[in-house]
Amino acid sequence: MTPVDALVCRRCGRSYAPGDVEYTCPEHEGVDGILDVRYDEGTVDMPLPTGPVADLWAFAPRLPVSGDPVRLGAGGTPLLDAPALSNELGVETLVKDETGNPTGSNKDRASAVVVSRARQLGHDVVTCASTGNAAASLAGYAARADLDCRIFVPEGLPDAKAVQPRLYGATVREVDGSYADAYERCRAVATEREWYNCNAAMNPYALEGMRTLGFEIARQVTEADWVAMPMGNGCSLAGVRKGLREFERRGAVDAAPRMLGVQAAGATPIYDRFVTEQTDAEQPGAAADRGLTDGSGETTADSIDVREPHNAAAACDALRESGGDAVVVSDDAIVDAQSLLGATEGVFVEPASAAAVAGVREAVGAGAIDPDDRVVVVATGSGLKDTATARAAVEK
Repeated sequence: MTPVDALVCRRCGRSYAPGDVEYTCPEHEGVDGILDVRYDEGTVDMPLPTGPVADLWAFAPRLPVSGDPVRLGAGGTPLLDAPALSNELGVETLVKDETGNPTGSNKDRASAVVVSRARQLGHDVVTCASTGNAAASLAGYAARADLDCRIFVPEGLPDAKAVQPRLYGATVREVDGSYADAYERCRAVATEREWYNCNAAMNPYALEGMRTLGFEIARQVTEADWVAMPMGNGCSLAGVRKGLREFERRGAVDAAPRMLGVQAAGATPIYDRFVTEQTDAEQPGAAADRGLTDGSGETTADSIDVREPHNAAAACDALRESGGDAVVVSDDAIVDAQSLLGATEGVFVEPASAAAVAGVREAVGAGAIDPDDRVVVVATGSGLKDTATARAAVEK
């Protein structure tokens, strides 16, 4: 038995008992019927772990897995004081450093949960589409669980991200086109061959693994005004918000931080949707006045280069419900932020992670973040994932 009480469709509100449906609401086509995992309130009220958290399974009573989970060491990452970075950004900043996760990114939290569920349900093959980090993460956890892994990636993936899942024994298929093309190919093949589909949005349990990042932030800093994160598909930000909100309801934090979602100028669909929703609520027809961008360019931040994000609605809900905001940053700002974080605090991140730092600088400059606030920046992935861009930053 798991602590899951029901799965509720985010679009139509239909509720399903655990086991009745594994992926999306059958009342909608494709991934339109994304499900939200709801928990038994008695389980949610169980005592919290005390002392240092070794890994995310310290929160096992709140996770949708029964039996022995797949352990590789995800979670339990440090929250770093960042005085030099704070001075540069003009606001007190802390860094939640996810680069030390087993495969080098926060995606390990989602993989730990979905691969554990795959093994629990008796699947032999797991699959996902990815811009890189999720591919490596799923492949690493599949190897640990002795499961076959099939990965679909868009063309042009950085070499390090293409090699890493293969090193873990996964079969990697490069799909002509974008992440959306890889995602659709993965969905079709997984359905045909009955592989366990671990894609965020398609598999609601991926977000539940990300929720543990919110748990840890809430335990490590009881008073923070903002959590800044990059947005690609939207799953990570939505999961962190869900975890923070859960701790707020328990009274473990006075108030959950506001979420700052950051996108690269070449891929801005969640930002565009959020700005449109906010503007329509305030003054219909004024979206252009809020800086709406077409997001039609390219970006060096490949991990968040997602033009059709399936979790956009959940991410926008998280931003709105937290009283948060979204910003867009240029590739030049991302490269500068990557160098800044490394030079001030000794943290080497990939471009997508650096986007969060650039986003804080942008939000402070625009007045969205007050200089008296405290901000947690989530460093989502290691710079070793993309050394070519780092080299360009150093040469610049």
